[in-house]
Amino acid sequence: MSASIELRNKRVLVVGLARTGVATALFCAARGARVTATDTRGESELGAAVAELRRAGVGLELAGHRQELIREAELIIPSPGVPADAPLLQSARSKGLTIWSEIELASRFLKGRLIGITGSNGKTTTTSLIEHILKNAGFSTILAGNIGTPLISYVEKTSDKTITVAELSSFQLELIEKLRPNISVFLNLTPDHLDRHHTLESYGAAKARIFENQTEADSAVLNADDPGATPYAPAKPQVFWFSRKQRVAEGAFVKENEVLFRREGIEEKVLKLADIPLAGAHNVENVLAAVAATRLAGAEPASVAKGVRSFAGVEHRLEFVAEIGGVRFYNDSKATNADATRKALDAFPGRILIILGGKDKGSDYTALQAPLREKAILALLIGAAASKIEKQIAGSVAIEQAGTIERAVETAAHAARPGDVILLAPACASFDQFQNYEHRGRVFKELVQQLERQAASTTSGRR
Repeated sequence: MSASIELRNKRVLVVGLARTGVATALFCAARGARVTATDTRGESELGAAVAELRRAGVGLELAGHRQELIREAELIIPSPGVPADAPLLQSARSKGLTIWSEIELASRFLKGRLIGITGSNGKTTTTSLIEHILKNAGFSTILAGNIGTPLISYVEKTSDKTITVAELSSFQLELIEKLRPNISVFLNLTPDHLDRHHTLESYGAAKARIFENQTEADSAVLNADDPGATPYAPAKPQVFWFSRKQRVAEGAFVKENEVLFRREGIEEKVLKLADIPLAGAHNVENVLAAVAATRLAGAEPASVAKGVRSFAGVEHRLEFVAEIGGVRFYNDSKATNADATRKALDAFPGRILIILGGKDKGSDYTALQAPLREKAILALLIGAAASKIEKQIAGSVAIEQAGTIERAVETAAHAARPGDVILLAPACASFDQFQNYEHRGRVFKELVQQLERQAASTTSGRR
């Protein structure tokens, strides 16, 4: 872990009061820091968090970020949703002030080992799978980070025996200083968040910071099949690869329909491909990454195999919702970029009615033309990005401008026939019509469940 820091009487400014910002402000206040927190939203929009922060002694500056706030600050912690080039942070940086992400601060207090997972797609599934395998193998584990609960919220629960498994986003990694995972995993790199990072190069560089402070005693796991990730292989930690397509010198790979792990010239069989319960080639990659990380963490091959076989998957990631009249409905609301949507399409043989759209993140949807032409029969477009998507996929599939997810589900259900798949895999963020991708996925599932009840009622009425 990184060197600890004394927070008592330190003047800390927390910028942004979403879940991570609130947790950070409370953490610092509990350790005697003099904390001020600021948000562009007003008190009425922040809800119950305001009272909790005030009880903890946190000073609040709401409805805007005043430049004057940085005058007294010694340490600034922006929430992940606050761009690193926000005017307030640029001003602070010009004055030489320390700016850390929440994961950097948390790393100063964490005990035990840290496994960090980053990449454009598959982070949540792989992070959850690694923690599931290790927990079922008897290790003391914590699941945290970008996956849901901020890393800083779990600091007090760690011990020297703990393995913390953390999903780490580019937004979090771009503001680290000494964060050092014992095992780092870089799954892949495809265009995403270009509205924030502007170029693929700066996006990749932010993710690759996961390796920055690792030493020869640490391990790095990368995707040998991904041309975006391979150039970022680090020099210091020992590098292990994973591959669906080739045998690797060190790491996890597929051979004759089995997953093998190779280290120091010794190959061991871990499990059969048929034992993987998750759909899609991309999930084979996620499993390979998890096999490499958990073997490096000390789990035995039999325990790794048992953990993979018993893994139920993650909500909103190619999640089976229902089968109604021979039509299967899948929720992949976490598919928030074009590459994730392409992988979702690849998970099925064909006859897909796909729901696309939401808030654009600067994506290029022309990448979906070929898989849509091959796999889909109808694209139902929703949200703010619908017009852009229609222009970029025109000619590859029949298109319906649905506008809302309610209309999209209704239209798809009427158009589908037995054997078809109705898939929510939007290729966009959700913030135009929903609170987050989880909210979008839950609404989709509720709509499908309504259809299921209607179908059941109709069937019972015929008896």
